[in-house]
Amino acid sequence: MKILVTGAKGFVGKNLCAQLNNIRTGKAKCYGDLVIDEVFEYDIDSTPEQLDAWCSECDFVFNLAGVNRPKDPKEFMEGNFGFASVLLDTLKKHHNTCPVMISSSIQATLAGRFGNSEYGKSKKEGEELMFRYGEEIGAKVLVYRFPNLYGKWCRPNYNSAIATFCNNIANELPIQVNDPSVELEVLYIDDLVEEMICALKGQEHRCEFEGVDTILTPNGRYCASPITHHVTLGEIVELLHQFHDMPKTLLIPEIPSGSFAKRLYSTYLSYLPKDKAVFDLKMNVDARGSFTELVHTLNCGQVSINISKPGVTKGEHWHNTKWEQFIVVSGHGLIQMRKEGTDEVLEYEVSGDKIQSVIMLPGYTHNIINLSETEDLVTVMYCNEVFNPERPDTYFDKVVK
Repeated sequence: MKILVTGAKGFVGKNLCAQLNNIRTGKAKCYGDLVIDEVFEYDIDSTPEQLDAWCSECDFVFNLAGVNRPKDPKEFMEGNFGFASVLLDTLKKHHNTCPVMISSSIQATLAGRFGNSEYGKSKKEGEELMFRYGEEIGAKVLVYRFPNLYGKWCRPNYNSAIATFCNNIANELPIQVNDPSVELEVLYIDDLVEEMICALKGQEHRCEFEGVDTILTPNGRYCASPITHHVTLGEIVELLHQFHDMPKTLLIPEIPSGSFAKRLYSTYLSYLPKDKAVFDLKMNVDARGSFTELVHTLNCGQVSINISKPGVTKGEHWHNTKWEQFIVVSGHGLIQMRKEGTDEVLEYEVSGDKIQSVIMLPGYTHNIINLSETEDLVTVMYCNEVFNPERPDTYFDKVVK
């Protein structure tokens, strides 16, 4: 299959082409029997001759080209309607009836605050042109009305509030939010790309519109990604400030699978400047070695790194409720445990040569001993709760009396 993508260097085009090329080169293996032979990437610096040649060969068209922020409103119609006309005329010239997808906008509903949108009107004209084309030559057409898009590689200070917020907060620049209660429908770029590939495979999701609301229905005139999120400006900014503070707090906010927060965190990280991609951690150092907390979570505890010098014993305490997992990743050590009130000592010899996880059981006093005379013992330690100095739940008692 040969695929033509117009607007290939734009936000959506760049992400879509990256994944299409991952499929083409065999790097993405999760799309069944989909085979892509070539991806024709058309953009503003491409030539009419290239467009002509690619329209004669392609088996599917993603028309993502368009104008978002022109100096003159007339450019909306020229860019969003005019190029679509050229594209479709070129396909007709070569008698190519392959499926064509066009990127429109929720503003094309011309509903509510979009009633007088020149951009929306130009997108609406492009939609109707596409529908007439499909009826005229019998080609399958897929019209997507995108809501607010966000994700990696989106240009800040342009037409995406989330991109601007991510960029500015990551780079210590001011942001302006006039009304935190304003709600947006947002679509993450990876979810959009997945839907584009579904369309390529003939598995697009269909919909109709009631005002600006998307109603998924199998026989709808339009198409849509089934995964979007509704979120307020205030909620977006609050999450971004938590992400910004993570190097200081070590606290990763709740980012459940499928959530907006998880998608936003990945987006935010893509805007970090070079010097913020690395940050120092507080190493608690003494003669025995060091202990460094890596990550805190709200409900799932924390992860730390413990380094013990040769011959050093650490621990010698127990917990009522708290439990831990010790994972030695370098060196040679011995973990000992004893149930409080008993004499039997459990012993586990551990090594970075065979990585194992040993659970520190509640009610068992425990330690970890570096058996080496020359090498440090490096242990990853997971604890099911973040340390609370006011209620440490930690009680000294030597394992071996």
